[in-house]
Amino acid sequence: MNFFAVNIFSVNIDAATQALDNNWALLGYIVAAVLFIFGIKGLARPRTAVRANQFGATGMLIAVVVTLLVTGTVGIEWIAAGMVVGAGIGVLAATRVQMTSMPELVALFNGFGGGASVLVGMASFIETVEHSRDDVQTNASAALAILIGAVTFTGSIIAFAKLRETLHWNGFSGIQILSAVLASIAVTCGALMVAQPDNNVWLWLLVGVAAILGLSAVLPIGGADMPVIIALLNSLSGLAASAAGFVLDNPVLIIAGALVGASGLILTQIMCVGMNRSLPAVLFKPTPAATASGGDEIYEGKVTSTSPEEVAMLLETAERVAIVPGYGLAVAQAQHAVRDLTRRLAGMGVDVVFGIHPVAGRMPGHMNVLLAEAEIDYELLLEMDNINPTFESTDVTIVLGANDVVNPSARNDPSSPIAGMPILDVDSSNVVVVVKRSLSPGFAGIPNPLFAADNTVMLFADGRQAVVDITNSLEA
Repeated sequence: MNFFAVNIFSVNIDAATQALDNNWALLGYIVAAVLFIFGIKGLARPRTAVRANQFGATGMLIAVVVTLLVTGTVGIEWIAAGMVVGAGIGVLAATRVQMTSMPELVALFNGFGGGASVLVGMASFIETVEHSRDDVQTNASAALAILIGAVTFTGSIIAFAKLRETLHWNGFSGIQILSAVLASIAVTCGALMVAQPDNNVWLWLLVGVAAILGLSAVLPIGGADMPVIIALLNSLSGLAASAAGFVLDNPVLIIAGALVGASGLILTQIMCVGMNRSLPAVLFKPTPAATASGGDEIYEGKVTSTSPEEVAMLLETAERVAIVPGYGLAVAQAQHAVRDLTRRLAGMGVDVVFGIHPVAGRMPGHMNVLLAEAEIDYELLLEMDNINPTFESTDVTIVLGANDVVNPSARNDPSSPIAGMPILDVDSSNVVVVVKRSLSPGFAGIPNPLFAADNTVMLFADGRQAVVDITNSLEA
């Protein structure tokens, strides 16, 4: 009797311990999910974005640690070692990666997320087949994770190369048709992979075709459409992770992936509105290549140069100044110099605001991140719809490194490659000061008539040094 009593007691203790472990795991996942939700919500505003990132990172840390502890994959010592190594890599990346390289880094992150989902899907599918388990849900989820993940991985690699301007695609007109054919083949392979799990041919065909589809889909994308693609790839990485969550039966991965996927799709739509283009148009009808020359017929004899001292004189008599940042601001690392100029003007009683175009830079929110790094007040950052009506009452607008987002060709020239794209109406200002190194075109590769407008003066200089010189002239 004592023997049976001890065994029954032991079984009850094991069951209670397992239930307790499950409850703690569930609690950890709930906490992580709540942190993810607050993180996504906080990213909607620059003021709360830093804290939102911290929420998201903490939630992911909790989710990973809980998963490793529950599954018993590794011991606590390996978890601690992984945290130390990961933190070291994160600190190194945060201190070494320049803000100009942030879009490329985001593209790589998206790609790594997609690649991880491919590996999870493949491993789970192979394991299911080897154990002769007929699990349609797992197999279907694995096929979806592989399809979306592979497209995300190779597409992000191409996006990375394009953002670094190491890849230039002249292309051929039928690549969109090729992408459509590849998409059909990939879906068919995924369906056959689920219907005939014992035939590994469909698995490897799906991986290969989906990887090629990612290449063919992103290769023809260029110009101002790249921020849209970055947002879309971010969404796809989340959807792939969510599918992998169904494969692993992990609720926190399902929730996190769904949140990233949904928020990425919303951001993609915002980017499309900012471009006045639909997502199908971005994917299947890329912005046409510029056919204009270097702009000699537009600029010749019409461009007026200025100096930092003359710009300072304009600012000293101004009551309202708008600053429009672009990718050139990131290249010149001028955000801190702009902050100093802003504070100097504010001390003189000048009303200073910033005009932020949704697709300025190389990724969504690029300019917001730069200005936030320099601790510029969030209240000064005005979205395009809010600042456009105020340009007519703006004394001086300083365009710093922006090009396509202030190009009036989008509004005035129906034949322009960017025709119809909403722009910042800086040409309505009393005086426009454009700070650029040269008259080189923007990412869309077309000349900008704004540079030759009657109310525009050009300050040819490095962006950061130009702003520093203007600030020093104000102090003189």
